[in-house]
Amino acid sequence: MMHEPAPAKINLALHLRRRRPDGYHDLESVFAFTEFGDTLSGELADGLSLALSGPTAAAADVGDDNLVLRAAQALAAAAGITPNARLQLDKQIPVAAGLGGGSADAAAALRLLNRLWGLNWPLERLAALGEPLGADVPVCVFSQTMLGAGKGEQLSPWPDTMAGTPLLLVNPRVAVPTGPVFAGWDRVDHGGIDPATPLADLRNDMTAAAVAIQPVIADVLAALAASAAQLVRMSGSGATCLAMFASDAARDATARALAGSGWWLAATRVR
Repeated sequence: MMHEPAPAKINLALHLRRRRPDGYHDLESVFAFTEFGDTLSGELADGLSLALSGPTAAAADVGDDNLVLRAAQALAAAAGITPNARLQLDKQIPVAAGLGGGSADAAAALRLLNRLWGLNWPLERLAALGEPLGADVPVCVFSQTMLGAGKGEQLSPWPDTMAGTPLLLVNPRVAVPTGPVFAGWDRVDHGGIDPATPLADLRNDMTAAAVAIQPVIADVLAALAASAAQLVRMSGSGATCLAMFASDAARDATARALAGSGWWLAATRVR
């Protein structure tokens, strides 16, 4: 049995530029990943199967549209082999939370099956294969801090990995579908991302639209802003918000202060 982490994706910044004719949006984003996430396990078997477990498994799709199964089938088709694998996914990432859970799981499937089937393809080839599965799948294949452009698939290094930075994820236990948040964007291009600009001066252009759908997101952001956090931001299309801290102690103090809120919390670090 092989195991592969599926780290949660966070957006330290997300600038929307324009809506494309294909329905996607041109954007620029600083992607990062966390030590927290799902875990995919797999072994060779006759046929392809997937079983889910974990605290968020009940909310995940287990049908043919599941991104793990689609990734497995895409890799097998590209390699010209039969997709023989028994897969088990431990779901920890909340669904529809702005943490790229489905994309992270698909990317983990590509990496795990690349090893299990002895393909030894480079990550760049896996990322290209993952692009049709979702805009975030390519960056999730790499699972490292990067700048994304286009619809998120045009990737380049980010000058500071921030690896090890204490991080608190907070979700008010509401789901925010991505489509309505994009539809609520004011369609104003406020400019792209310059890597020389401090993260604190960047933004998430989807925040206002997400707050309009789920006002409790504003409460989460306000609570984190009142803490010792160095950076507070909504991730992706929400509803998860993140806070970066100078120390584990400061992060953990904030987590304790919010423990009675009823919100979902995950104390972790940048990967």
